[in-house]
Amino acid sequence: MLQASAPPCPTVVSPLAGGDAASSSPLLSVHNMEVRFSTDHGTVAAVRGLTYDVYAGEILAIVGESGSGKSVTSLAVTRLLPGNATVTADAIRFGGIDLQSLTDAEMRALRGPGIGMIFQDPMTALNPVMTVGDQLLEPLRQHMGLNARQARERALELLMLVGIPDAKTRIDHYPHQFSGGMRQRVMIAIGLSCSPKLLIADEPTTALDVTIQAQILDLMQELCQRLNIALVIITHNLGVVARYADRVLVMYGGQMLEQGTAHTVFTTPRHLYTEGLLASVPTLERALSERLEGIEGTPPNPSHMPPGCAFAPRCRHALAACETPGPLVLTDVGSLSACVRAADIAAGRVHWAQPSVVSVARADRVGEPVPGAKAEPLVCVQGLEKTYTLKKGVLGARQQVHALRDVSLSIGRRETVGVVGESGCGKSTLGKLLLRLEEPTGGRVLFRGEDITHLGDRALRGFRRHTQVIFQDPYSSLNPRKRIGHILMEPMLVHGIVANRDEAREDAQRLLREVGLRSEHAERFAHQLSGGQRQRVAIARALAMRPEFIVCDEAVSALDVSVQAQVVNLLTDLQERLNLSYLFIGHDLAVVRQIATRVVVMYLGRVVEIADRDDFYRQPMHPYSQALMAAVPSVEALGLKTQKKFEIRGEPPSPMAPPSGCAFRTRCALAGADCADTVPELRTVAVGRQVACLRVA
Repeated sequence: MLQASAPPCPTVVSPLAGGDAASSSPLLSVHNMEVRFSTDHGTVAAVRGLTYDVYAGEILAIVGESGSGKSVTSLAVTRLLPGNATVTADAIRFGGIDLQSLTDAEMRALRGPGIGMIFQDPMTALNPVMTVGDQLLEPLRQHMGLNARQARERALELLMLVGIPDAKTRIDHYPHQFSGGMRQRVMIAIGLSCSPKLLIADEPTTALDVTIQAQILDLMQELCQRLNIALVIITHNLGVVARYADRVLVMYGGQMLEQGTAHTVFTTPRHLYTEGLLASVPTLERALSERLEGIEGTPPNPSHMPPGCAFAPRCRHALAACETPGPLVLTDVGSLSACVRAADIAAGRVHWAQPSVVSVARADRVGEPVPGAKAEPLVCVQGLEKTYTLKKGVLGARQQVHALRDVSLSIGRRETVGVVGESGCGKSTLGKLLLRLEEPTGGRVLFRGEDITHLGDRALRGFRRHTQVIFQDPYSSLNPRKRIGHILMEPMLVHGIVANRDEAREDAQRLLREVGLRSEHAERFAHQLSGGQRQRVAIARALAMRPEFIVCDEAVSALDVSVQAQVVNLLTDLQERLNLSYLFIGHDLAVVRQIATRVVVMYLGRVVEIADRDDFYRQPMHPYSQALMAAVPSVEALGLKTQKKFEIRGEPPSPMAPPSGCAFRTRCALAGADCADTVPELRTVAVGRQVACLRVA
């Protein structure tokens, strides 16, 4: 437990931009908070001795691995924890109000106009039987006292604010009619609806592409400064932290290990765990022959915490002194650190990063097609089309939405094709069509040279034995009534991959270890796992089938950076060992760069650029590709808040009313009159590169 003698945060750092921490009272003050859960297996200490302050107008980022207590901390402050949780603290004060003394009714009244919350998983936080408009109107009418007309106008304003195209139509749609990224934007709109003084955002941009992520976070930052709102961001995206946070709190095993300004923590970290996190981050500048550093092992079981430093069992530089609890200390750079080796780090005697391990096979293969891959691709897509018919209201007119238009590409054996683009561009639809989870409207899909576009049920079952998918939303893809072990064992037994249940059980436990989970997770249900842990289970389930082709639909977007590094390395190793092919759908261009051999850029259902990975990241050619690249938060500029070089103008157009000609012209700085009349064809402009732009020679 952190000792009470540890210096309080305000005396150590100056969190307020242009303000004085010593003369300002914190908006939120938490001192020595403990959170424990009563379970069938005993008491679990989820948060231990946590002390921190949040000031009006500042952005505090809480980072750490999945299960470190980040989300529990904020749920404890807002009193949204389940009944088996016990929260104790010397003080939890908001705006001078003791939150521990409030009644349930008083706390409900405080949420919304006082404290707003953006939850991590929009699919479970949004009511599936209510339109998104009704869910936005509810807090506006209850907390703001608006009438129906005023509330609807405000709801439309909020939807447009967070980048929902065609808000007047979409406001009457249900959550399942939105993509994952758009559902996340709806959650952000609900969180901002009552103009709270403190906004707690739990992974607010996990499902968002980089351009919308930048717009949303720019919006949040501007609101913090203009309205003096305090923002607490819980995230595993260290690039986001680098660009937007004023102060960073690093958690592990329910404890705070380090705290300081973003620039200090990221440029001169004084805890080995923080150094390990930074070494795990994929960057656009990292040499591609290097494997991601990662942090080996898994976070400790909260029921059986190690004595002393919780990180010691995974730390490659741990000492005997690490087994004894120690206080936070003031470091040479003004941050707080709980590492007994902080002075050694400052003196340069010890660092987390080791000489990078080079994957020779990966380095030789990256950017080069496998021999024969182009001649005999494993997957071949020819002129693929997908059109959805939507009906407005019970008796409303039908409207067609073209989700995919004339998409053609191939995927070779042992090749990874990365697909990038903004939310709603058709990435996930493409993946579903390749797996025959949906029927295409036009075109065809070939697998091993066989047309699988119109296979019957029996033939499809054999096809799916060789293909798998890792979905974007693990919670909705895992059976809530089955234990994790059963979920992993079932497909192995059904398809005869193993001989008996004992062998299946052994294989399931091995898969859990491979994706960074413990064997005891096999006995848990999906709701008992964190978002990142559920995503790891989804990856393990896909690997259980020993497939040839896997569609990874945002497969690592919900993972913290250390586990993300493990999973990316794991997917790469499995590809080498098992000759796997991947369609890797992602919005993190740095992660796509680390794993892909070719990159496909999509916009509003069309492919606008295809290029070998090295060529693409060296010089993207389509204006949209350039904008995506410029919007990536740079880990190399951690804490420096560098400005973007290229910005996309406006919001994505509605797929129900796309612009004429080039779909990107309404947001493109290079667009001319001819762009409104002509749909640019995807044409070859260099060896291995195709671009659909009238301005590219």
